[in-house]
Amino acid sequence: MALEILILAAGQGKRMRSSLPKVLHPLAGRALLAHVLDTARALKPAKVIVVHGHGAEQVKQAFPEGGLHWVLQAEQLGTAHAVMQAMPQVSADAEVLVLYGDVPLVRAATLERLLEAAREGLAVLTAEPSDPAAYGRIVRDGTGRVKRIVELRDASPAERAIREINAGFYALAARRLAPWLKKIDNRNAQKEYYLTDLVGLAVGEGTPVVAVKAEHAWEAAGVNSKAELARLERQYQANAAEKLLEAGVTLADPARIDVRGELECGRDVSIDVNCVFEGRVTLGDGVSVGPNCVLRNTQVRKETQLLAFSHLDDAEVGERCRIGPYARLRPGAQLAEDVHVGNFVEVKASRLGAGSKANHLAYIGDSEIGARVNYGAGSITCNYDGASKNRTVIEDDCFIGSDTTLVAPVRVARGSYIGAGSTISKDTPAGQLTVARARQVSVPGWKPKKKEKG
Repeated sequence: MALEILILAAGQGKRMRSSLPKVLHPLAGRALLAHVLDTARALKPAKVIVVHGHGAEQVKQAFPEGGLHWVLQAEQLGTAHAVMQAMPQVSADAEVLVLYGDVPLVRAATLERLLEAAREGLAVLTAEPSDPAAYGRIVRDGTGRVKRIVELRDASPAERAIREINAGFYALAARRLAPWLKKIDNRNAQKEYYLTDLVGLAVGEGTPVVAVKAEHAWEAAGVNSKAELARLERQYQANAAEKLLEAGVTLADPARIDVRGELECGRDVSIDVNCVFEGRVTLGDGVSVGPNCVLRNTQVRKETQLLAFSHLDDAEVGERCRIGPYARLRPGAQLAEDVHVGNFVEVKASRLGAGSKANHLAYIGDSEIGARVNYGAGSITCNYDGASKNRTVIEDDCFIGSDTTLVAPVRVARGSYIGAGSTISKDTPAGQLTVARARQVSVPGWKPKKKEKG
């Protein structure tokens, strides 16, 4: 049978106290639903159906990629009602897996176990959290077989004492699911159609119900409040840190790192505290990242040092570079090997050649910097004329004196020396010293005006 996955993502999330649909709240920098979709796709299903409701258009627009089948649950009348809305799109001979858009940490390996168990009938994912809270409880008979699932509001005191909870994930054949859905009613405290009633229906027909317990309780943890979202964020980051440690990365404090995307590390990489990695970040062998750095969609090649408080966004950094502290590489920054970008230096849409240095208090924008260039403190490129961006070219082996202003478009020819404090608005000749500043004048006998009394 082909696998078809239903993701229930229609809930409003009133306890989130937010106008943002619950499944769009971010976990590790991405929407809760995005994490569930990633896990679903890892199972290689023939079809993924997303049941949406609250903030329907906003949810759809957040996932413009193709391959998703969207079903609207206009009125939220329970989990079984949500599945009922999706059934017209489910193939009659499909194997069905039901997931939730606000339960983001379940692992694909766990779902594979659930699908394997469903070959016998109905498979239900369970867990044993330290605090079962408001989850439905798994009720077993005297032989230990699953008898039914009872929601907390409908549970007796004895049933509320049960530790094993329903994670809400089900796997079964569509040929079983379709007729069972027709038998589910809303005679309960909430007047809703519960998918949990599938268990009682299966038991009544003699169909085996197999409970598959998640290895980790956090796999079943859902999000209904900002507090729960914050707890899952810490769990996600703890999981990410554990994977990095297993891969040989040195973390100064595993509790103080945030991975909000994909972080790929080579051998002997070290990361200090309070660093944030967003999008896709690659760190080569021997890279060290100092404290309080932020890297987004950036590649850093081997043996480069990133010093404290450096921010790199959509940048490429070569081997053996030294960045920071307090450096900023903006989108389009490309550094060759052995480049130094020091404290309070900003680079945007520019390439710096091998061995070039801009060690402090400088701005380089829309520029082509050659090899072995010394870019002095306080120097800037004036790349914007109020209407468009213009490029500055500094060829190999140039020396740019401190506090130089380069008015683009301009080219500084190979081997040029620019005197400190110069404003360069014309191309310079190769191998010569160019000085462009007003002549210093001292006025004898000059005195400042006296302030008027009053």
